[in-house]
Amino acid sequence: MKQIDERLRDHYAELTPQEQRVADFIFASIDDLMSYNSAELARLSGVSKATVSRLFKRLGYPSYRDMRDEMRTLRQSGMPLTDSRDAVQGNTLLSRHYKQEMANLTQWINHIDGAAFSELIVALSQARQVRLLGFRNSYPVALHLRQQLIQVRSGVMMMPQPGQTLAEELVDLTTQDVVIFVAFRRRPRMAKAILTQLQTLGVPVLLICEPQAQTLIPLAAWHLAAPLDSVSAFDSYSSAMSLANLLSNALLHDLLASGRQRIHQISDLYNELDELEQR
Repeated sequence: MKQIDERLRDHYAELTPQEQRVADFIFASIDDLMSYNSAELARLSGVSKATVSRLFKRLGYPSYRDMRDEMRTLRQSGMPLTDSRDAVQGNTLLSRHYKQEMANLTQWINHIDGAAFSELIVALSQARQVRLLGFRNSYPVALHLRQQLIQVRSGVMMMPQPGQTLAEELVDLTTQDVVIFVAFRRRPRMAKAILTQLQTLGVPVLLICEPQAQTLIPLAAWHLAAPLDSVSAFDSYSSAMSLANLLSNALLHDLLASGRQRIHQISDLYNELDELEQR
């Protein structure tokens, strides 16, 4: 049986704008959903109670109460996000932070499609070049991923170069390349235009985003969604960094012979140039 967040993701593209407002609020407040009645959910989402009712009927629930009863049953049957044997106990900030981080990791790992992920790794290994793109808070994730991938294969570059524009970078891309677009919230308005242009050019794109970025996902060949949820005001990017680690290791395993050789060559150059401290 699919849970409420899975049903919303499955149907998001066909929802009305008002229904999408409710869905976006639920994605951001899933842990508190059981505490709201339908009138409160409508008020907090900025829509009518009738919109909430139509949404849940579209998702297959006879009523909003049925959805809450289902969530309550799942929680009581052992579906909480964290185990009672957690290493950090209690309701302190440290405990709540730890539990949320574990929940984020569990969520993205459980939603990875194994076949699509394998197809993505093959594409990354065979691509003529791999370009990475990220703005604002997404930039450090993209830069870190580039630093890992460049250890394994050649032709891995960030775009655009500092102080430059995108047009000069996009014009040379072909169907033989792969673009990794890290596009977490709050992204620039041009994110959708960039993805649309890459789709028009036929350039395969891996989109790395938060699960709520439903309008962008259809514009990419592959997508990996990493939750950013945290217990306070600032988003957490630990699951995004974990995802970068998985991608890099998976590519290394796919290119094991050439990847290891490249890592050894880079290490030798570190020594020759005396660039790094000896461990």
